[in-house]
Amino acid sequence: MHPSIVKLREFVAAEVAKNPDKIFDVDLTYLTSRGHWYFTSWKGDEHKSGGIATNIGVHFYDMLGWVFGDIKKNEAHLKQADANAGYLEFEHARVRWFLSVNYDYIPDDVKATGQRTYRSITVDGNEIEFSGGFTDLHTASYQHILDGKGFGLEEARNSIEIVSNIRKQDVVTSPSEIHPFVSKVI
Repeated sequence: MHPSIVKLREFVAAEVAKNPDKIFDVDLTYLTSRGHWYFTSWKGDEHKSGGIATNIGVHFYDMLGWVFGDIKKNEAHLKQADANAGYLEFEHARVRWFLSVNYDYIPDDVKATGQRTYRSITVDGNEIEFSGGFTDLHTASYQHILDGKGFGLEEARNSIEIVSNIRKQDVVTSPSEIHPFVSKVI
């Protein structure tokens, strides 16, 4: 698990211990450029990968559930081949999310630095830095599993149900809690 996310979980647990009714406002934005290869591979085929919300999003939904508790509400606001967005309510968070593989949606200031990926999580307006440290996360996770410390079915259930519901549901056309990046697409 990314160290910044572990710290976030500890912070959230401490805040919820002080106020069990605490609900955090969260924006999750993950933009990772993919070339034409993405759409010609199994990853770009929704029937094989589940689409962006499944292929990329499942990791984030898993993390959000681990930090903020059980899922309460799930809406899809945008479902396109290169971008998905929606709204999730967890036991202790309201989350607006936006995921894309389209370079055009990366903020200009980020593009100016030569980066092709943009990751941002804000919690109550405060950004959680987690841009770095992704290179070895898969290796560390696999080692954790080999050491007998992996997560089981019940720990994964929340994120699997989230992606399953996103895939099945229609897009909410007049959402009240829409991620600001959706305006870049529509």
